Amino acid sequence: MTSLYDPTTALVVVDVQNDFADPRGGLYVAGGEEIVPLANEEIRAARRAGATVVYSQDWHPEHTPHFVTDGGTWPVHCVQGTWGAQLHPDLVVDGPVIRKGTGGEDGYSAFSARHPTSGEESATELDAVLREAGARSLVVVGLAGDVCVKETALDGRRHGYEVTLLADATRHVELEAGDADRALAEMADAGVTVHGWM
Repeated sequence: MTSLYDPTTALVVVDVQNDFADPRGGLYVAGGEEIVPLANEEIRAARRAGATVVYSQDWHPEHTPHFVTDGGTWPVHCVQGTWGAQLHPDLVVDGPVIRKGTGGEDGYSAFSARHPTSGEESATELDAVLREAGARSLVVVGLAGDVCVKETALDGRRHGYEVTLLADATRHVELEAGDADRALAEMADAGVTVHGWM
């Protein structure tokens, strides 16, 4: 889909990390490894067109209210400095990496972090990086579609970007049956262009 990219576009590659994209990972997303070559195709296409490529990376402390072991929702995953937190070894990394959840926050969107108990939100540097690059539209791929990819795409719309999601280049956690379709519908309703769905 090279036509998606030009110098005013940014490809945002969300959380393609071992804990999500490897069957041995702490929060493996079924089929997560399948999107790595698809993401790589998009990264190369974006670069050929002069687009910006940015990556997000969950980067949690060992203890955080985000984890079920500390009262949260999720299994322990993407702990700072561990194998699970590393970007997948087959992923082409050709751009800045935005780390999120670094202080124990819920780092769902690559644009922001939210304290899991107070709800207080703080911005990551993603929007500033995109503005400096002159990006006006975003293409989003990565993991997981019904969590961090969705929140990143929705935040992209809130920040005024045109956003396209490549549904083939994501996979979903589906804590509850139907979460994937609900997430895709929510994104579409918010004005995200969803390629490869329905």
